[in-house]
Amino acid sequence: MQSWWMQMTDTDTVLELRDSPTPTPGPGQLLVRVAAAGLNRGEFLLGHGLHGKPGSWKAIGGEGAGEVVAVGAQVQGLRPGDRVMGRCAGAFSEFALMEAAEAIPMPASLSWEQAAGIPLTFLVTYDMLVLQGRLQAGEWLLVNGVSSGVGVASLQLGKALGARVIGTSGSSAKLDALKPLGLDVALCTRGPDFAPAVMEATGQKGANLVVNTVGGTVFPENIRCMAFEGRHATVGYVDGVVKAEIDLEAVHAKRLTLFGVSNKLRTKQQRAAAVPRFVAEVMPHFASGRIQPQVDRVVDFAQLEQAKARMELGAHVGKIILRGPSAA
Repeated sequence: MQSWWMQMTDTDTVLELRDSPTPTPGPGQLLVRVAAAGLNRGEFLLGHGLHGKPGSWKAIGGEGAGEVVAVGAQVQGLRPGDRVMGRCAGAFSEFALMEAAEAIPMPASLSWEQAAGIPLTFLVTYDMLVLQGRLQAGEWLLVNGVSSGVGVASLQLGKALGARVIGTSGSSAKLDALKPLGLDVALCTRGPDFAPAVMEATGQKGANLVVNTVGGTVFPENIRCMAFEGRHATVGYVDGVVKAEIDLEAVHAKRLTLFGVSNKLRTKQQRAAAVPRFVAEVMPHFASGRIQPQVDRVVDFAQLEQAKARMELGAHVGKIILRGPSAA
């Protein structure tokens, strides 16, 4: 089967399209013919440690949608022919293994391309906004880098939960494109200069929940504009800045909560634990059309390098999707 592999060093990434053996599903696993897969910035970022030791090769892709072609032992409720989507390693391939506990049945209303961009991005967003962030209707949500895949998902889920959303981006055109999705306050900036505008928009109360997809350059500014008992989620650091000063006085006086969102050290059981709640609480929004997956661009399977370049330029709004090789 065709499969994309990547070698990551301390300074660079190299992509290679290979002819690889088709995997066999083990206990609790599905073999899925991948129809489409979503790109995620983190898997291409140097220093994220998602690919083992520098210099090693790994099949890449973290989420996808496709048809079940075989099931392993102990799998119940799923069978060949079912349409599923989910997080899965090596999704940029003709076939990929998916843990049955993480497989999500596809609503009939979604295309392969729409479904492929949901699992990883929205499960991360659900973790940030609901499980750890405890976002409530009427609260203010601040999203740094709101035009990214996770940023758009945070905007959409935040609005579905009844929150008011402030988003930052260096592109006014991207912010304009997100206003129809319910973006309440658009702040055109890439720098740590947005606290006064956030405080003004919130009546000097501050943001109740902050989603930081940018990194350390905006962390101190986020602390400055957080509300009493506010929560701060660190989900990425595309700026490459992984250290920042913490205003302990503000953390102490305002009773702030700072947390990270990552699957890097979680077990299979921990990753799968939230899936049933996600299916029950979030998937109905997709099935009804309340949340429409935002696909920036669909790229043919052979064009992964071009898709990666677009992502690294930050030219996208929403998700970049890679077609499976059989659809290319």
